[in-house]
Formats: sequence, C-alpha cells, structure tokens
Amino acid sequence: MKKRYLVLFLFSFVLTQAQNAYENTEISVLTIGPGTSLNDAFGHNGIRVKTPYSDVTYDYGRFPFNDPNFYLNFARGKLLYSQGYSNTYSVIDFYKSQNRSIREQVLDFTTKEKQDMHAFLETNALPQNREYLYDFFYDNCATKIRDVAEEITNNNIHFNEIETLNKSTFRDLIQQNLYWNSWGSLGIDIALGSIIDQQATQYHYMFLPKYIHTFFETATLKSTNTPLVKQSKIVYSKTEEKQEQNFFSSPIFIFGLLGAFILFITYTDHKKGNRSTWLDFGIFFLTGSIGVLILLLWFATDHTATANNYNLLWAFALNVFVIGQALKTQPKTWFIKYIKLLIILLCLLLFHWIMGVQRFAYGLIPLLLALVIRYIYLIHCFTKKP
Repeated sequence: MKKRYLVLFLFSFVLTQAQNAYENTEISVLTIGPGTSLNDAFGHNGIRVKTPYSDVTYDYGRFPFNDPNFYLNFARGKLLYSQGYSNTYSVIDFYKSQNRSIREQVLDFTTKEKQDMHAFLETNALPQNREYLYDFFYDNCATKIRDVAEEITNNNIHFNEIETLNKSTFRDLIQQNLYWNSWGSLGIDIALGSIIDQQATQYHYMFLPKYIHTFFETATLKSTNTPLVKQSKIVYSKTEEKQEQNFFSSPIFIFGLLGAFILFITYTDHKKGNRSTWLDFGIFFLTGSIGVLILLLWFATDHTATANNYNLLWAFALNVFVIGQALKTQPKTWFIKYIKLLIILLCLLLFHWIMGVQRFAYGLIPLLLALVIRYIYLIHCFTKKP
C-alpha cells in the first residue's frame, strides 16, 4: 500500500513540475532577415521554445545539399526538406556572423498550447516525421510556422488584413527581395510561369518570412480578441553595408551587348548583301534549347509555379529542330512562314506583358528587340528575288 501511495505521489509531483515548467515556458517566432546569396534572399523563420531547462529553436528550412541527387530532385520538384532543431544561442550566433537581422515575437499561448507546441515539434523532429515535400509558395519554412501555430491553437488565430499593404502578385512579392537587374531575378522570371502573376491574398503573403512577422504582429486570438503576440523584440540589428552592384556583369548589360551584336551583324549582312548563317544557328539553338528546358519544367516536373510559362513565345522550343533550314541559302517555303510565326509570337509576348498575363524579365528587352529585327531580315533574305 505504501508503495502505491509513493508511486502516486511521485507521479503527481512530476506532473505538477511539468505543469509549472510550461507555465514559465515561452513560445516565440524568430524571423531572420535576408542573406547575401540567392537561397538566403528571402529570409528564414523558426519557432523558439524556451523552458526553464532548455532553449531550442525548431525550423523547417533544412535540405540535403550534399545529396548526390540534390540538383536533380530540385529540378524535378521532388526535393524533400526537413524540420530540425538547434540550441537557440547557436542559431543567434550563426545569423549574427552572417550579419542578418533577428526579430522575436513571444506568443500569448496558454500553458496547454505551450506544452502541445513543444510536444508537436519534438515529435515532428523524429527521423520518420521530419521530412516534407517542399513547395516554394505553399509549403516552406515560413508557411510551416503559420500552419503549426494554427494547428496547435485549433485555428484560434485571426490574421487581420493590413490596409497599408499594396495588392501584389506572387511575382511582385518575390521580386521585392531581389534586385531587378540580377541574375537571380532574371532566372526566376524565365523559369516561373504566368501562374505566379495572379494576385495573392494577404494570407498567402506569408510564404515569405518577413510577412510571417508582419501578420503575426497584428494577429488576434479569436476566443479572446486579444493580440497573438504579447512581446516583440529585436534580438540583433544587422549592420548596414553598401551592396556593390557590378553593372558590367548584370543581365541588362550582357543582353544589351548580345542584342547590339546581333543588330551589328544584321546591319553588316544587309550592307554586304549576305547572311551570317552561324549567327542564325546560334539564335535558333539558344532560343530552342531554353524553350525545351521551359517545357520540361512545365510538364516533366512537380513544380506548381513553372506552369503556363509564356517565355515560350520568345524561347520557342521548335527552333532547335529547324536549325537545318536556317542554315540553307534557300530554305523550304514553310520555313519562311515559320519565321513570320516567330514574329507573331513576339508580338503576342508584348500583348501578354501589357495585359498583365505574365511579366517578363526587363533584362531580356535588348535580346527581344534584336530577335525581331533579325527575323524580319531573314524574311527579307529568303523572299528577295535572285
């Protein structure tokens, strides 16, 4: 009988201690500012669990970079990300060393919610649970923070609309974090289709880490109509550094040179009354190859954001298959009609751009203008009388 009472006493004591521990536990969201590389350009989020006995930050942004199939899985849209955890002070020191800002928001959770959150994150960190299929817009390191918070509180969080925020498309939101005349910005604009040119709801803004901070800051708890965040603080403010932009290696300069080169060769050909077939080979091979890659991203991968990509209007995939005709002095009649089609497609691209169906990279403008002039010259060459 004494043993039974002793067991009950110990169980009650442990339960009471655990309850007291979670009463003094803080659950907070960490928001990390952008870094200098493309994969860090959008920032990061984590959930900090600070108990009387430990201080751990959990995050969902880990990926197997050393996996030999990393790039293949990334291209196919089958890249598995995972949840992980680290000592909070190690996390803070790491991002300080990268000179990235760190902001913290302590959440007004009940004792049970704190306990549930800690248990959920610990369970989710187990090897059999930690991996998930990454999606840039709907399942990433930021959306996971929002989704977990909603799950733990049984959807008791109301994210308020912020009137001062401009209406934006998904592409606008991405480009907020990128310099327009950078290769990262250009690559995104070429690889991602018109599906990201639809207007995003403010709820969907939270695929970006900085908007997790913005919307959590103004969110309220439905049951009490009180703020979700009970304390906000800046853990580390980055030291502002001037970002050097090398214009001579930028897309607008490189494509400007390429466009000017195409126009110069075309002008020289016109003056001499001949045609540089090597240039046409290069144009058709380059645009056709890019078009094939765009088609593969659209139809052969699980990426949702690469669908409906109208960059195919200038990077026409069939170009790579008609190179033989471009090399002939007098090609088949259908090839002349084909080049006219290419000009029509470029006009359609302009129409799509003006109408807002899809926004294209500004760095491509010199190349697109040069392509129009070259195609017109090719029609002139193939239709002029001997």
